[in-house]
Amino acid sequence: MSSADRTGAPPTRWIGPARHELPLIDERGLLAARAADLGLALAEERGQERWVAFLAPLPDRFRDGDLRDMRSAAMRARAAFGPKDSIRDVLPAEVTEPLLEAVDRLLRELNRYDRTLR
Repeated sequence: MSSADRTGAPPTRWIGPARHELPLIDERGLLAARAADLGLALAEERGQERWVAFLAPLPDRFRDGDLRDMRSAAMRARAAFGPKDSIRDVLPAEVTEPLLEAVDRLLRELNRYDRTLR
């Protein structure tokens, strides 16, 4: 028996369908990845190191992550639009709004999928 079995901790690997089995979620993840890539590139170009560090892991998680990774990345991306410290303060709406829209669409689709499991 492994230590994870003894402690009751959840498994560290994803157990569930592969992304390609859920084409709409996969598509929404890829759209979010492209939007995050654009935000990251512009943040790098403008020398916004805080936002570069914040956004850097997101495109790959949207592009290659499992459903849990995508949800986590989407929640992190959503947090960039906070009321006091927002990515909107340093990047133009032409970049931030498509990112927000893509993330919200991904989250809605993930929530829809979760509801089908109940």
